[in-house]
Amino acid sequence: MLGRVNHIAIAVPDLAAATAAYRDTLGAAVSQPQALPEHGVTVVFVELPNTKVELLQPLGDTSPIAAFLEKNPSGGMHHICYEVDDILLARDRLLEAGARVLGDGQPKTGAHGKPVLFLHPKDFFGTLIELEQA
Repeated sequence: MLGRVNHIAIAVPDLAAATAAYRDTLGAAVSQPQALPEHGVTVVFVELPNTKVELLQPLGDTSPIAAFLEKNPSGGMHHICYEVDDILLARDRLLEAGARVLGDGQPKTGAHGKPVLFLHPKDFFGTLIELEQA
């Protein structure tokens, strides 16, 4: 069911500083910031030869990233995103297996303009998993 790793997401308290560190210190290509109000975040993608790193900053006080940063003020790994061929088929198989899909179970449009779902971290050894339709 799982395809390639699409990205690894890191929550950061200061998106501009994190972007500069990846661009200027590590020499990576980075995207322009993109606000995603439906997810409560602003994102920057660090482009790597084999995947991407997504830098996440809260967009508003109700952002799930704001709650994450309250517990982890320096930031840290937030989730890993895997590609799947058919997100609805993947969702249905996961639900049948007893996994919990966050939210209402319906895919939302992610930062790449593709359908995404999130899986409960308690079902996957403390790791929040995002699935994105390839």
